[in-house]
Amino acid sequence: MSFRKICLIVAFLPLALAAQKKDVQPNWHHLDLQKDGVFGIGTEKAYELLKNKKSSSVTVAVIDGGIDTGHEDLKSVMWVNSKEVPGNKVDDDKNGYVDDVYGWDYIGSAKGSVKYDNLELTRLIRFYQDRYSAVLNTTPLNPAEKKEFTLYKKLVTEQMGRMEVARLNLENYSSLRKAMDTIERKIGKTDITRADIEKYEPKGSAESKAIKYIKSELKDEPDYTSVKEKVKEIYDFCYSQINYHLNLEFDPRDSIGDNYTNSYERIYGNNDVKGPSPLHGTHVAGIIGANRVNNIGVKGIADNVKIMAIRTVPDGDERDKDVANSIRYAVDNGAKVINMSFGKSYSWDKAVVDSAIKYAQSKDVLLVHGAGNDAKNLDFNNSFPNRYFTNSSNANFENLPSNRLMDMMAQGRSQTIGMGGIVKPAAPPKPKPDSVKFSGPQANNWIEVGASTWKNDENLVADFSNYGKYSVDVFAPGVKINSTLPDSKYKEEEGTSMASPVVAGIAALIRSYYPNLTAVQVKDVIMRSVVKVNQKVKIKEEGETLRVKLSDICVSGGVVNAYNAIQLASQLSQSL
Repeated sequence: MSFRKICLIVAFLPLALAAQKKDVQPNWHHLDLQKDGVFGIGTEKAYELLKNKKSSSVTVAVIDGGIDTGHEDLKSVMWVNSKEVPGNKVDDDKNGYVDDVYGWDYIGSAKGSVKYDNLELTRLIRFYQDRYSAVLNTTPLNPAEKKEFTLYKKLVTEQMGRMEVARLNLENYSSLRKAMDTIERKIGKTDITRADIEKYEPKGSAESKAIKYIKSELKDEPDYTSVKEKVKEIYDFCYSQINYHLNLEFDPRDSIGDNYTNSYERIYGNNDVKGPSPLHGTHVAGIIGANRVNNIGVKGIADNVKIMAIRTVPDGDERDKDVANSIRYAVDNGAKVINMSFGKSYSWDKAVVDSAIKYAQSKDVLLVHGAGNDAKNLDFNNSFPNRYFTNSSNANFENLPSNRLMDMMAQGRSQTIGMGGIVKPAAPPKPKPDSVKFSGPQANNWIEVGASTWKNDENLVADFSNYGKYSVDVFAPGVKINSTLPDSKYKEEEGTSMASPVVAGIAALIRSYYPNLTAVQVKDVIMRSVVKVNQKVKIKEEGETLRVKLSDICVSGGVVNAYNAIQLASQLSQSL
């Protein structure tokens, strides 16, 4: 399963975005550009500087979709709440959360844990539809109502467009899967090879399309099984779009049992930090801190870390109330770094998230966030959560000012994994840059991370990664990153979801060996220690391929480097 967002392009055609070649060493992100010729972060080289140096344990909270705490490479590095007696159904530490041994699940209850949820887009439509579904353009409205009505119409148009695309793609990929099943039966083997596909003579248009698609994908995939998995992922995504993400009749929140209108309610959820879909969070956790000395699996970046599991992200869009509570829980329970590999295009209640970010800032906690996988410029397109504080202090969605919602509106984007081969809706007009947010108040304990490849050439920036001269701070490895999967398995994945924990791992490493450095100082170290990129790199903008300087799409103009960061952190620590 890939963690790139689905890129909506024409059905059954080869991947439109430049595919990354497979000629790279396993676990390349730990390697060093100077020493190994691969644009990794120099992890092992950094540890040469740390020989015989003492470290202190650092807790890193992973706010995600769940973590398999029993994974062979993670169970020894999981944060454990020593004040709780496991399984006694008593809130031993009196923090309001019963049996929160490994962390907490804010999208669960005694009834179970939520797997699917809507996009924020769908939730906003549902909120406004009773008020505006029957309103006409000629209906008299006051200024505030006009803004809300305009927003409502835009949301409905986007939702309908996405639903139409999802239905067409589901039909296309259902046909593709059936054709592939037929081809497999005719070949008569369970382990189909590239050679089998090359010599297969298709019968009919459906088989011809399928063979053409498979051949194009096999250029970049290692085997037929991987191609088949990819097709299933796209099919499943489209199914989820229709039945959950965009379905106005589907709302799982009642199962949680909280008062959703109360943004500052803290006590709800359950202690099931694994949940029904722990793949993404487990992979993220392994990048940060998989056991480095057990001689199995993979090595995380930080060697003295405890991973706190906080389940917040469903298959769909996370909810602002849950994100805010997750940040506060992490801070209150000792996390010094928080990784957030999630995001969305709309924000229901940004003020409550801003409040939690400010709380983390006041407690010296560093927040690391993935920039997103839509190949967009975040200087022009909104993505939530982010470092920019809203001007409104109102955090109750019942009274959410319509002008704030309008300001928060972003261009629609696909929300989950992606690889290509499906229908693309009409491109929206290019938005205007929001200069106000760059000059306004913002969090100084926040690092926004784009994804890079191992290539020290024009293909350095991952083709899916978001970017922004003012919005994205650094780039970090985010393609073919090998890490942990549930049930003690391992796999390479890609996305800014993988780049963010690379930076969180470096931050944890610094805070572990140089605990006198503050969160802001750690951010400064990471930013100033990047490997600068001189050559121009390729990006996508409005469907065009451009070649730009990395400093034009990133604040630091470079790729993070653990070795450089440790050197700089040592110098700064000694000067304090």
